[in-house]
Amino acid sequence: MTNAILTALLPGADTADLEDWGPLDEATDGPMAVHGVEVWADGDRSAGIWQCSPGPSFWRQDENEMIYVLSGRMTVTPEGGEPLDLGAGDIAVFPVGWAGTWVIHETLRKVYVLF
Repeated sequence: MTNAILTALLPGADTADLEDWGPLDEATDGPMAVHGVEVWADGDRSAGIWQCSPGPSFWRQDENEMIYVLSGRMTVTPEGGEPLDLGAGDIAVFPVGWAGTWVIHETLRKVYVLF
């Protein structure tokens, strides 16, 4: 790979300093702190690192999202579906229209790609 192809770089994603993004709008039982850094953006497509403190939340996907969990643990449950536990090293894709709960059990840090 040449540098001409590389458009974004964030060394040490698992320990990188993150910005305070405020409370999670999707939280359903008290405030949840969100931190992150956007590494790349093109219109409403983006990629970066997202971190959130423990708690429950409800999500409805307006875009496709792929995540890679760097640290922490959560349970995701689609509406009408079965719960699935995700932790460090796991990859998940949430397609447009996915709706359900995320219960973060320990502070979660993920790489995200919205496309």
